[in-house]
Amino acid sequence: MTQDNIIALATPQGIGAIGVIRLSGTDVIKICSQFFYAKGKLKDLTKAKGYTLHFGLIKTENQLIDEVLVSVFKAPHSYTGENSIEISCHGSHYIQQKLINLFLKNGVRLATAGEFTLRAFLNGKLDLSQAEAVADLIASNSKASHQIAMQQMRGGFSSDLKQLRQELLNFASLIELELDFAEEDVNFANRDDFKALLLKIEKLLNDLINSFALGNVLKNGVPIAIVGEPNVGKSTLLNALLNDDKAIVSEIAGTTRDAIEDELIINGVCYRFIDTAGIRETKDVIENKGIKKTYENIDKAQLVLYLVDATHLKDTDLNINKIQEKYPDKKIITVINKLDLINDFDFTKLKTQNPKLFISAKYKTGIDKLISTLTDLSTTSNLSPNQTIVSNARHYDALNQALNSLNEVSIGLENKISSDLMAIDIRQALYFLGEITGEVTNEDLLGNIFANFCIGK
Repeated sequence: MTQDNIIALATPQGIGAIGVIRLSGTDVIKICSQFFYAKGKLKDLTKAKGYTLHFGLIKTENQLIDEVLVSVFKAPHSYTGENSIEISCHGSHYIQQKLINLFLKNGVRLATAGEFTLRAFLNGKLDLSQAEAVADLIASNSKASHQIAMQQMRGGFSSDLKQLRQELLNFASLIELELDFAEEDVNFANRDDFKALLLKIEKLLNDLINSFALGNVLKNGVPIAIVGEPNVGKSTLLNALLNDDKAIVSEIAGTTRDAIEDELIINGVCYRFIDTAGIRETKDVIENKGIKKTYENIDKAQLVLYLVDATHLKDTDLNINKIQEKYPDKKIITVINKLDLINDFDFTKLKTQNPKLFISAKYKTGIDKLISTLTDLSTTSNLSPNQTIVSNARHYDALNQALNSLNEVSIGLENKISSDLMAIDIRQALYFLGEITGEVTNEDLLGNIFANFCIGK
């Protein structure tokens, strides 16, 4: 597969100022030279230096297709590690398709999803975790998710894992060597040094595993559920936060029957606000389904805004406490809405242990204070610029598996089990660590990873 010459549109479909078409493979520079004209004559791009740009025309004997800018990259100094060409043409869909079809008829095939990055991995330009970070970088929609993806793409924690894996591999080799001298009862691997290494690796793995809770929300957005009884202003609050009429607002109780979700970037972090159906006793089948979804969204949320109608405070204590009892570990903020409808009230009568905020969603009073409270209470407030964070679920699973295997090795050391049994657990740990960086791979694993990439990357 990697010997084929491949092509794909690297820019989004549609009309724009320019489009970029990428080619990679042994013969792509030679193939492009058959149709590229500069100063009125064919130009042999195989004689051009790498990292150079060339202005000219792409045409066949019968037709001028477009005026283009051709970028030349020569193996191994390219993204894929192969000979590569990037053609910047005008953004017409017709022109782009005409150029792609020209090359498809001349020894090039369409690239599959993520095939350029797959080739970069197979040719040693990126390790597997870095390759996955490319997809995360493309999908990043906030400063925080961009920061994590860039850190990972530039090496992230993979360099640390590779070094520790190599040290573990060195000890594994010595323990495997002991098996050849089992009858002599010889120890080549110093057990004290081995214990120290295990502690170092286990600490790193624990730190990385614990960072996943933060990394996951930074990558996918901090989920915040807006809940409460019907008609307390949940949809009005969502609209106020987004500064948009996203949700339908009505005086009729039970208007929202399905979760409405949208995102807001605050201080470089994406927050996902979910407007939910009002919680109440009802015989309406559809509304009950919406209420069931409300509880599901509370389960998934990192923070909960429990909205209360300031004109009906006496009736709210019981429901707030029910939510707190049902979700004792959940961060819940009691938000008292509709301040514009009351003149005077003693808010100390509201018996809730949660933080209390006072707003008028209709007039956007107190919204800034609410947003600052959300950012203070979310786990994202713990983010430091140089912190290594795991945001990939596959990495998280492999790290847990590796840590479990190393724990077994540590137990074996304490119990002085035989070298052959210890070697089995060490091999398992090495396998899972290698799975993260791609030192251990199989076709199914690569297929699952690169199938999620866009075509052209």
